[in-house]
Amino acid sequence: MDYSPSETSTAQLRYTGVGVSPGRVIAPLIPMAPPVAAPPEGEPLEGDPESAVERLSQAAASVKTELQQRAERARSDAAAEVLKATALMAGDKALIKNAAKLVRNQSLSPERALWDAASGYADQMRAMGGYMAERAADIEDVRARIVAELRGMPAPGVPQRTEPFVLAAEDLAPADTAVLDPETVVALVTSSGGPQSHTAILARNLGLPAVVAATGVTDIEPGTPVFVDGSAGSIVSHPGTEHEQAVAAWHRVSEQLASFDGHGALADGTDVPLLANVGTADDARAAAAAGAQGVGLLRTEFCFLGRDAEPTVQEQTEAYVEIFRAFGSAKIVVRTLDAGADKPLPFLTDTTEPNPALGVRGYRTDWTTPGVLERQLQAIAAAAQQTEATVWVMAPMISTAGESAHFAQLVHAAGLEVSGVMVETPAAAITAEQILDRVDFVSLGTNDLTQYTMAADRMLGSLAELNSPWQPAVLRMIERTAAGARAASSESGVHKNVGVCGEAAADPALAVVLVGLGVDTLSMSPRSLAAVAAVLARVDLDRARVVAHTALHAASAREARDAVRAQLPVLEELGL
Repeated sequence: MDYSPSETSTAQLRYTGVGVSPGRVIAPLIPMAPPVAAPPEGEPLEGDPESAVERLSQAAASVKTELQQRAERARSDAAAEVLKATALMAGDKALIKNAAKLVRNQSLSPERALWDAASGYADQMRAMGGYMAERAADIEDVRARIVAELRGMPAPGVPQRTEPFVLAAEDLAPADTAVLDPETVVALVTSSGGPQSHTAILARNLGLPAVVAATGVTDIEPGTPVFVDGSAGSIVSHPGTEHEQAVAAWHRVSEQLASFDGHGALADGTDVPLLANVGTADDARAAAAAGAQGVGLLRTEFCFLGRDAEPTVQEQTEAYVEIFRAFGSAKIVVRTLDAGADKPLPFLTDTTEPNPALGVRGYRTDWTTPGVLERQLQAIAAAAQQTEATVWVMAPMISTAGESAHFAQLVHAAGLEVSGVMVETPAAAITAEQILDRVDFVSLGTNDLTQYTMAADRMLGSLAELNSPWQPAVLRMIERTAAGARAASSESGVHKNVGVCGEAAADPALAVVLVGLGVDTLSMSPRSLAAVAAVLARVDLDRARVVAHTALHAASAREARDAVRAQLPVLEELGL
């Protein structure tokens, strides 16, 4: 944190975090309301235990309903999915059952009983690390909401204001982030969280400038005007004239970046198709309207989340048809069900795994519950037959060539022609050539690839630097994947496409590096398309390769990012 005087002699405070969504704004900083306080330790039960248990059940049901309603009002489909998953936590029968036992057996108040039961779950999740550690904050959010309901208090959440403001928090629960109104909340800043947290991902979906892992930012006096630069990752209190000029420059540039013409290419004419990551039909229609050249990642979990039983083939087919039709004959890359870890499903996954991030998830669920994947492929094939879409299908969490071969067999048996896999593990990156001998393409999931390569929980703000896709080790995994694809292409005489569908593709500077490393296509949030296209259009392939070489040989993520940005003045010119 730096200190410098402003023009009005008011001390400026400068905070630095991780910029996760570009944009520059000046507005008053308003913190989240204080969290719900824990009920007193051992708070005794008053009255009849069964009446207390009934109150507890009703409060949980009320919170579940309220979260479901928030999901219906959410401004993006990604946000709605997160809220639905959080609502399931509020209705978790095991949680309420354990709290009821504490009421009956230990004569605790329903508030304290719920608090203790939920805290136990949250502690277990944090101990597991990885994805499950991420869910601990969601459990604590549900805990606070149910206790507030029992007390007759307003639920914790985002301050309700009519004037624009910058929202500050230690971190934001999905239930809060998902219903933010961009007309009033003009930027997000958090003191913890990582670049792949819910806060970061949803901020990008909403197009809000955001900075995470900015230590101390919640100590700023409420109402203090602040300047937020979501690209540089900086927050400055009591901004001066130079900051006002930076905001004005961003507004001018953002007008230029308001649209994408539907053709991603480098300055020398090299095509770099820019695709969209989508989760539902609404997402697909919005992406098509934004000019996306197709879908690089269709998350199919929306068909499965919030259900106690597997959806039928017909139900899945109908959902896929609606999405495929949004893009006509364009390419749609469908990721099969990525269940497990932070996306448990009662009919498919084991929630007692000691380390779910390294457990039975994604493709691996076919080992323990065969049939679900084959039926999903049948539904995808049926939807493809009913539309003009060019459908490619890929499996998540693949680590070996043998797994790739088995998945390709399932894809072809379903009547689909193009099979691929996600490269999310170092094993898949290192053996990319062998994997691509069995399948037609790969897509790099940089979120997980970074987490697994660096052994760094992607949700921890304290590990944000380690968990950056700019890490040279991660870039070398990407380079190795591209080299494997070239070797497999040469051997087979057929081009093996390498795509990126992780959040890294949405960073215009990193997009140049990815292309220079040999990536063919980039997939991202539709809001990022125009900015990425504008930067790529100013760089030829030779330049991209030089920039990528610079990043590969840096000593750290920060050094790589700074060195690349120094070689791409267009980024500063565009305020990115």
